[in-house]
Amino acid sequence: MSHVEQDRAQAQELPEGDAVRVLLLQHARIRELFDAVRNGPAARRQEVFQELRALLAVHEAAEEMIVRPVAERVAGEQEAAARNAEEKQAVEVLVELDELEVGSARFGELIAGLQRSVDEHAEKEEREEFPALLRECGAQERARLGRRLLAVEEAAPTHPHPTAAGSTMAQWALGPFASVVDRARDAVSSTAGAGD
Repeated sequence: MSHVEQDRAQAQELPEGDAVRVLLLQHARIRELFDAVRNGPAARRQEVFQELRALLAVHEAAEEMIVRPVAERVAGEQEAAARNAEEKQAVEVLVELDELEVGSARFGELIAGLQRSVDEHAEKEEREEFPALLRECGAQERARLGRRLLAVEEAAPTHPHPTAAGSTMAQWALGPFASVVDRARDAVSSTAGAGD
């Protein structure tokens, strides 16, 4: 069973809207997008990369600002700090990828390394943080966190619909990666009351 299938199977065991379910489904989508960027049709790689970087920005900002404070309490400060440090490294690589042509050899090297790093990061979350969240947080707290995570996805779309071309929402994921991260953080902040 692939990581994507495992993530989806684990997610299906949790209630709709549970924070861990939302994060597992995002992990599955991130893994699919990495595969599509690296192995998909050349004509679509740039478009898929834009979706991947937007989802990574939203996912990591939401984890850092919504999930990580709770994970710090239930899984420990060192665990939370380690995951935040890994996310910071991923952002640095994404900023460098922004400067490269998707078809270039350097892009291929960096995206392969980033995929390995992000996969290891997700595995650590799934092995260390998620069990602590499931064990230490009640269903209501996880549902509240899940509502915020879903509100962030809604506020900061990770895959603009093709018919929305030219709109602000369609353009959300364009521009330098640092700007995408800033917009993702703004989206997290704008949903502060969404889970309550």
